[in-house]
Amino acid sequence: MSSSNRIRDSQEFKVPPKFKFQEGEKVLCFHGPLIYEAKCLQSRFDEKEKVVQYHIHYSGWNKSWDEWVPETRVLKYNDNNLQKQKELHKAQKTEPKSKKGKKRSISGKESESKDKDTTDSRSSTPVTDKNVGKASASATLSSSQESASDVPKRKRTKTDPTVESEEQFLTKVEIKVKIPDELKPVLVDDWQNICVQKKLLKFPLRMTADGILEEYLAQKVSSKNAMPNKENARSDMVSGIRSYFNVMLGPQLLYDCERKQYTELMREKGTNMKPSSVYGAVHLLRLFVRIGRALAYSRLDEKHVQCLLLHLQDFLKHLQKNVSTYFSIQDYIADPSAEGQQRT
Repeated sequence: MSSSNRIRDSQEFKVPPKFKFQEGEKVLCFHGPLIYEAKCLQSRFDEKEKVVQYHIHYSGWNKSWDEWVPETRVLKYNDNNLQKQKELHKAQKTEPKSKKGKKRSISGKESESKDKDTTDSRSSTPVTDKNVGKASASATLSSSQESASDVPKRKRTKTDPTVESEEQFLTKVEIKVKIPDELKPVLVDDWQNICVQKKLLKFPLRMTADGILEEYLAQKVSSKNAMPNKENARSDMVSGIRSYFNVMLGPQLLYDCERKQYTELMREKGTNMKPSSVYGAVHLLRLFVRIGRALAYSRLDEKHVQCLLLHLQDFLKHLQKNVSTYFSIQDYIADPSAEGQQRT
């Protein structure tokens, strides 16, 4: 019986909902598109959202990462789910690595911790590849260019300014972009289709990233609450998303088994092919998993970060609202090369 059915039944008979996981139980939990070991600290029924929730502590992470999550994000700690965890980490190539140093993050406000063990406990926090900086260097949001003159320049050391030390890299401000819970299964299903079932996307797609971005802007402009200043900022944000998408898709947003298809598309459409005019919703959603780290290399002050986060989350709500339109199993087809290998 699903969580929603259990809750509905318990409400009819005025019986407290049953909790699938016990307090103190070792569990696995989705954080972004990946799965991490965790511990269930508390459980509750959220009257407002009408869902069972669990207070989760991620093993090896600082307490500042503790959060309440819906039951749909929590898994039993067993061999099957551990294998799923391993496969997801392998596919994303983001196995947690121990790194010394502190990292700040912004998710509306800078997270703070008074714990002395911050450095060690953050060692299991997912860290993306350093080459994200190279990709994002040529894809800075328009608003970041405007804000550059307003941000006080930091004193440079005598070391080569073009070389970034490990300490500088680790202290970059990471902008946390929260993926809505309703969109996380899309990422998991996408991985399942591509990496497990050996499928590929069927081109041309029903709707490209460019089409989705333009549709989003058009809907906002036609809204009764549309304001010129907000629309300009939103337009800049959309241009920024498109730029990041075009720069990052080739090196960072593809699974290995998709690269041959990508090369063939480039050969067919020419090296000047803009990925946003060819790829669509799934890869756009993959971008949001990594874009927070990429934005750390732009010159955005906290004021602009707050504004940017609001627009990014609003766009994700647009994807969430149109999930059945933008994402479909019909967009995938069997990979001919994979079928040929199986026959041989």
